[in-house]
Amino acid sequence: MSALTETGVEALPARFGATLAGRLGAHVERLEWDAGQLQEFQRRESRRLLAVAVECSPFHARRLRGVDPERFELEQLPELPVMSKEQMMSSFDELLTDRRLTRARVDDHLGALGMEARLLDGQYVCLASGGSSGLRGVFVQTIDEYVEFVASIVRRPMARAIRAGGPPPDGLTLGVIAAAAPIHSSGFGAAVATGPPVRLIPAPATLPVAELVRRLNQLQPPALLAHTSKLVQLAAERRTGRLQIKPISITAMAETVTAEDRVSIEAAFGVPLITQFTSTEGLVGQSAPGHAVISFAGDTCIVEMLDAANRPAPEGAEAAKVLITNLHNRTQPLIRYELTDRFIVHPPDPGSGILRATVEGRADDVFRYADLAIEPLVIRTVMVRTPAALEYQVHQTERGIDVHVVLDGRLDHAALAASLGQSLRAAGLPEPQVRVHAVTDIARHPETGKARRFIPL
Repeated sequence: MSALTETGVEALPARFGATLAGRLGAHVERLEWDAGQLQEFQRRESRRLLAVAVECSPFHARRLRGVDPERFELEQLPELPVMSKEQMMSSFDELLTDRRLTRARVDDHLGALGMEARLLDGQYVCLASGGSSGLRGVFVQTIDEYVEFVASIVRRPMARAIRAGGPPPDGLTLGVIAAAAPIHSSGFGAAVATGPPVRLIPAPATLPVAELVRRLNQLQPPALLAHTSKLVQLAAERRTGRLQIKPISITAMAETVTAEDRVSIEAAFGVPLITQFTSTEGLVGQSAPGHAVISFAGDTCIVEMLDAANRPAPEGAEAAKVLITNLHNRTQPLIRYELTDRFIVHPPDPGSGILRATVEGRADDVFRYADLAIEPLVIRTVMVRTPAALEYQVHQTERGIDVHVVLDGRLDHAALAASLGQSLRAAGLPEPQVRVHAVTDIARHPETGKARRFIPL
């Protein structure tokens, strides 16, 4: 299929760009809101979300019986039930508010995407994510809802560009080293954000470092976003002189930034590092340049950081539970949905009331074979395309990987092993040995209940 959407009327990147251009100004203005404006917006949007969920989602109609959306107040949010990813996936068809959509149709669409971004029914962006827990999640939203998500990511760099005199005529340009395939949110965004107001220059994180260096030297992106572990590798290349780019901003995403990582990256590139949190579920947060504490976009997601007794977690403590209520995705309502990431609570912004935290424990371990480093994304890209893999854990071996898979349906073990082997070879591992094992459960931490997804030697 060509770059046209299923409607055959307009190119998807043009449609995306026009919609983002119409929304981005309002998003930049929201950065200046005070606490009262933010709370009023959250109240209004939560009422709209609940109304759609109760009316159109059988899953939520049962869970929210007795809730009156028109009179709902934010103080009532703790009274609503909590959602888990397991519940979301097991009740997927009943959760969606468009009754024409099913998990089977969405999985078929994801499986057929290849490297080309397309919409399901000319309307819906479909994404898959393994998340930090290794449990596969599937997410559906309209293209307009996805634009809201992207706007919440790019509005801070756009605001900085405006303060510096405005973005160039061809749009705010950002180099992105992340997923290549549009099954991932970063891959889809890179495929459609090709012109004003935002232009993303993609480079797959699965490429060998030498090839990434070559591409970045050729592209010379003015700003760079990448996984933390990849930025650490590129910092080493910058110090040797092989990487010859001079971005004015660097953003680490998707993985935890240690103090050592920050020192290494900032020293190599000579700019303060920005830390970004982005989840496919819709939550977005960014730090100020040079700072570790992340401010979350409370106008697109309400965040609750709770202790073990389901009370607001105290400042300085690790939240026992992090819940989000996504205010912009009404196709797949996520209401008090539990994330598996570890948040350390910081004082809210005194002016806006925006919640702030540092995020710990989102870094997947890189597998190292002699001088070769294999990014977890090399493996995740294959696993998220495997609908039967409900949950998985990857163990590094001397010459490859052992993959333990909890199944939801039938799995062609040989085909999955072959796909993983091909991905590992493309990343530079010669003659990889891959074994796939069906298991009934994944071992979890006895205290936290969390599973470590990538286990290095």
